[in-house]
Amino acid sequence: MLYSKIEGSGKPLLILHGFLGMSDNWKSLGVQFASDGFQVHLLDLRNHGRSFHSDEFSYGLMVQDVYDYCKTNNLEKINIIGHSMGGKTAMLFAVTYPEMIEKLIVADIGPKFYPQHHQTILEGLNAVDFSKKPSRNEVEEIVSHYITDFGTRQFLLKSLYWQEPGQLAFRFNLAVFNKKIEEIGKSLPENAIYNKPTLFIRGGNSNYILDTDFVNIKKHFPNSKIETISNTGHWLHAENPEVFYKMTRSFLE
Repeated sequence: MLYSKIEGSGKPLLILHGFLGMSDNWKSLGVQFASDGFQVHLLDLRNHGRSFHSDEFSYGLMVQDVYDYCKTNNLEKINIIGHSMGGKTAMLFAVTYPEMIEKLIVADIGPKFYPQHHQTILEGLNAVDFSKKPSRNEVEEIVSHYITDFGTRQFLLKSLYWQEPGQLAFRFNLAVFNKKIEEIGKSLPENAIYNKPTLFIRGGNSNYILDTDFVNIKKHFPNSKIETISNTGHWLHAENPEVFYKMTRSFLE
């Protein structure tokens, strides 16, 4: 079963993090939604955070995990927010189980195929040799040679934890991501359509959703609208949580 952090009570709202992230990335926004009358379920997807590690990794399996989670927790009609990889999972969940969802929010990802673009990040993470028992600072130093952007580095190092005294490790399943990285870019099935209200939010400085993608988004999600948060990149919810919260809140109302 997926690990989750549940905040508040009321209408169920599931939040799905992006690739190499975890539920903790959404803690502040989760608390905000909870104070607004939602029961917020911050999930760690398989091979991420505190959830189980598996040799199998695909959007189909992540959708099945979320479905099993909903059934176990008696969640019938849910709202769902997904960012990046979590957004792809949320889209596939919506087209597979439309009867379970009321409103869908997708943050900075489209239904299209994305070419592999995580090579440098994976290289940096794989450069860390945990058998040498590096300190946190040493891990950051190694990773910084590959990942120069401070924000991205801090985001990734949130998954660093003490496995036992003196022994650090990453919470995510790097070995499987090395093998299955092509899964991350996969597109939504060609004939998949979801007709209920959907909100796509993109970062103004991000290239994940281009103007030329609007037609494809509308094809799969006819009842969707697309909003932009200016001066934000791919981590739009972290860069401008205030505007992100306002947009999502008014859509959920």
